[in-house]
Amino acid sequence: MPGQDDTARTLLVLAHPALERARMNPALADAAQALPGVTLRDLYELYPDFTVDVRTEQKLLLEHDLIVLQFPLFWYSAPSLLKEWIDAVWLKGFAYGPRGVALRGKTLLCVISTSASAADFTPEGDYRFSLTEFLRPFEQTARYCGLKWAEPFVVFGEDAAGDDGLRRNAEAYRDRLSELAAQIARTLPTDG
Repeated sequence: MPGQDDTARTLLVLAHPALERARMNPALADAAQALPGVTLRDLYELYPDFTVDVRTEQKLLLEHDLIVLQFPLFWYSAPSLLKEWIDAVWLKGFAYGPRGVALRGKTLLCVISTSASAADFTPEGDYRFSLTEFLRPFEQTARYCGLKWAEPFVVFGEDAAGDDGLRRNAEAYRDRLSELAAQIARTLPTDG
């Protein structure tokens, strides 16, 4: 249901195991939290023992229209607690399967930060494959659960250099979330 500002409710699931030492992810999260209708879930703060509260997380997923997974790229994937969160929460009968329709029609946005350069994610680069290819498991998970896949928001190392880069990326992220939430809100049924 749209919020008071005609924006979709956004669940921001942040997974960064060393957030206190990071620069980009805290700046991105702060920018997102400045928007109406954003609920932040810092997984490493909430679940340091990796014991996820499934009922709470499922309830939050039901209450939101835009699901954002924000994380630094670790060994070509997400930090382990984000994978645990998906494994524990997106269960058969909830997220997929014959009765698993809880996520159907919602939108999934992955927000990735990496210290690598965009050139590293080319056939000639250090990682040989595009970042899009590394995110295929997330895209397939979205499809399998009936979520709409939004084009990922990526911050490469060279884009985040210095305070200006940090500010520019945080503003671009805030703008992207705002536009996406407004777009989703226009498609939601209205009361009355």
